[in-house]
Amino acid sequence: MTQPLAQGALTGRTALVTGSSRGIGADTVRYLAEAGANVVVNFRNKAPRAEKLARELRELGVRVLVVGADLTDQASVDAMFAEVESTFGSLDILVLNASGGMESGMAEDYALALNRDAQVRVLEAATPLLPNDGRVVFVTSHQAHFIRTTPTMPEYVPVALSKRAGEDALREMIPALADRGVGFVVVSGDMIEGTITATLLERANPGAIASRRDSAGKLYNVSEFAAEVAKAALEEVPENNTKLVGDVSSFVGE
Repeated sequence: MTQPLAQGALTGRTALVTGSSRGIGADTVRYLAEAGANVVVNFRNKAPRAEKLARELRELGVRVLVVGADLTDQASVDAMFAEVESTFGSLDILVLNASGGMESGMAEDYALALNRDAQVRVLEAATPLLPNDGRVVFVTSHQAHFIRTTPTMPEYVPVALSKRAGEDALREMIPALADRGVGFVVVSGDMIEGTITATLLERANPGAIASRRDSAGKLYNVSEFAAEVAKAALEEVPENNTKLVGDVSSFVGE
């Protein structure tokens, strides 16, 4: 993987990435650690994987805290940030990466509970720890970001709607964050090859990934997209607080 941030660019800073035991979250937290940040690896039920990643990151010379938390549960979220405060005192960067809704056997309202309610819950709990010049990054997809104006695959609609609802709820918090000197960025990407969501969509709709790749010309892989997420933690906040990664020519803006 190519390091998207300069070595030492985040030395002395602390970053938490939700859902960072695997996939985009794991690569994002690795990039942040490689840039010198102390990091919090958050997981829901992949403790061994999270601990393995933490051991690798500690070899970079940074401090690593591993915290399991159910982001849909207030007490669990509060306990996570209590650990963060006890260990590091504050939190400079919060990456809201964890999402879901296509898993089998979950409650009907699970997508909304995780992709909207939990995102707000996590940010509200983190806000007292964020200093002036802190940064919040929310990770989403073009299929969700543009869901109001551009249809997506039927299998993904509930997730897309819930993630857009989460984005909207978080955007309502931008003025309060700005008053504290905290920047907020939405990072939206196309389908990402190699993610669980892409795999599930391909299973439900064979050929979906190849079709989208042909239409877009290129799809980012996990490490490429994670690099863009990591850069959003340090780059100047873009216009409309939105960073679009990959082709958007087939999506209609609002």
